[in-house]
Amino acid sequence: MPAIGAVRQIALAAGRNLDATLAFWRDVLGMAVHARFDPPGIAFIMAGDIRLLFTDGIPAGTVYLDISGLDDFHASAVAAGMPFTAPPTLVHRDTQGQFGPAGESEWMAFLKDPAGNTIGLVERHPPQEPN
Repeated sequence: MPAIGAVRQIALAAGRNLDATLAFWRDVLGMAVHARFDPPGIAFIMAGDIRLLFTDGIPAGTVYLDISGLDDFHASAVAAGMPFTAPPTLVHRDTQGQFGPAGESEWMAFLKDPAGNTIGLVERHPPQEPN
């Protein structure tokens, strides 16, 4: 049985306009292009140690990215006219610590890039102290 390691790369749709898709990731999410190859018209953005590959001819995907300051980011992006498909919402209270420290809550907001990829922005909040 082979030893499978960490995720290396995720492929996302580039859409018909790679420049517009990359501009969104740069200008809205603050993520720089790591490498671009023309031809064939593909680009890479690094999300930590994981390569995000943007290429044409594949269906749109969904990627979840950690963010700190989700509420502030959401407010400023909405004020700048960025439509979200879902605002910051509590999606999980990790009472057992399955996905991180026990007691943390996980909040997510969703938006789409010009190629139709869904971006889930994820922030974990520490447990609330009882009043």
